[in-house]
Amino acid sequence: MIQNIDHTLDLRGTISPVTLLKVSQIFEKMASEQIMEVKIRDLDTRTDIFKILPDNTFELITKEIVKDYGLYYRILIKKK
Repeated sequence: MIQNIDHTLDLRGTISPVTLLKVSQIFEKMASEQIMEVKIRDLDTRTDIFKILPDNTFELITKEIVKDYGLYYRILIKKK
């Protein structure tokens, strides 16, 4: 498991447009090689995150379903 997460966004109760805005804002401020963890509940948002990030600027480390107090999606993204 990745130990050096630089930014954690727990957006499980947030609507999709707000989630995408927050992910975009944090990603823009991240330095190269930093890792962002995003926790969300919405399946559509999970795929939309990759549409808003510029091509070739990130590496997907993991995308998983977590069963902890209900289901949610956990995504780890490293900025290139």
